[in-house]
Amino acid sequence: MCDPVTEADPELPQAAADVPVGYTPYAEARAPHVVPAHGPIWLVSFVCLLIAANVGTILMSRLVDSNPGALLALSSRNRHLVLTVPSDLGWPAWAAIGGARIALSAIVCHLLGRAYGDLALRWFWRYLGMPPEQVTKFETGFAKAEWFVVPFFVGSNIVWVLSGAAKTTWKRLLPMAILGIAGRLVVLWWLARQFESQLRSVIDFTTDYQLYFIIGGIAIVALTQVRNFRSGR
Repeated sequence: MCDPVTEADPELPQAAADVPVGYTPYAEARAPHVVPAHGPIWLVSFVCLLIAANVGTILMSRLVDSNPGALLALSSRNRHLVLTVPSDLGWPAWAAIGGARIALSAIVCHLLGRAYGDLALRWFWRYLGMPPEQVTKFETGFAKAEWFVVPFFVGSNIVWVLSGAAKTTWKRLLPMAILGIAGRLVVLWWLARQFESQLRSVIDFTTDYQLYFIIGGIAIVALTQVRNFRSGR
């Protein structure tokens, strides 16, 4: 990893000189990164997944009971995984849809990081509300404990972008991804089963007042995007 950039260096590329103070890019600043021709595919794919996740957040109260499979396909956040356990999906379908959605995000984010390198990390800082200190922390943690970070944070987009920027091979990532996804699904399924009656009450409540939850979901998504944009300026 290169040293933090503290001032513009005429010998560095312009992109490196524009990096905020205290931000440590994962890619070497002195090695200009060439975006491959397929790079825009992963960028568009990521935007589509982000939109789908926001739609899932907005429609959670509507889909959680009536169409839990669609909810998981839109977004397999932990709360959606837990809330869909008491549904009639059953373990095989629940695990297949949830696991596939997590894996899809992982693949897209990894290839996005591989295609755009340090630029992709800076996008996360600027447009997704990732402060430079947090990005640097993730970089350091990833470099030192990749074997632990990937399985434990298997649902984290930034971890997979980091793995792509670091050019970590799929031969190394695949066992960690399988372990992380399988472990997450097993733990969340077991926990949800222990509190199934309470979850059922939550689902019934959100279904009864789903219009309010949909409006609240829209407000949360809008405010989150505004906050992320402002914090990344």
